[in-house]
Amino acid sequence: MRHLKHRHELGVKKAHRMALMANLACALIKEGRIKTTLAKAKALRPFAEKLVTLAKHGTLADRRLANSKLRNKEALQLLFNEKVEEFKDRPGGYTRIYKIGNRLGDAAEMAIIELIPAADEGYGKRKKKKAKKAAKKTVEEKPVEVEVAAEAEIEEPEAEGEEKKTEEPVADAEEAPDAEAAAEEEPPAEEETKQ
Repeated sequence: MRHLKHRHELGVKKAHRMALMANLACALIKEGRIKTTLAKAKALRPFAEKLVTLAKHGTLADRRLANSKLRNKEALQLLFNEKVEEFKDRPGGYTRIYKIGNRLGDAAEMAIIELIPAADEGYGKRKKKKAKKAAKKTVEEKPVEVEVAAEAEIEEPEAEGEEKKTEEPVADAEEAPDAEAAAEEEPPAEEETKQ
């Protein structure tokens, strides 16, 4: 069955496409990083990664298969003799694509594709959002306690007399925002210690 065989055609015939991939892969191996269109970079990624996998096996048959695809002796020797050492411990994912915006002339999406260095550990795992939500809940709970304390102070003057009713609630209202501001300033300090 021919299903899903028309993946990266790039608007050219097969012979042209294979020559294009060979030239792009040769430049990628020699330079380590190239700038091209996003579509070509996405088409080059599996092509180049299969070449690196052949180089990791390193047999004569693998070298001949890579030579039939790459068509450049200098790039082939560089890949099999030097570059392959960088990828010995990496189980795949030898290339990385960065989008860099659109080209001025025809607004084509441009990208940089690079071979990942040996020392690159990649991006770290994302932090779970649950921890952030829990921190926000603790921040929300503290101002509620301040409001309850402010309401208790307001209720006490009612029993003492009418004159204090008008004066102290205004004073408490002025103090309450300060208490809330102080409560809002404290949780970020706690979050910094957690991180």
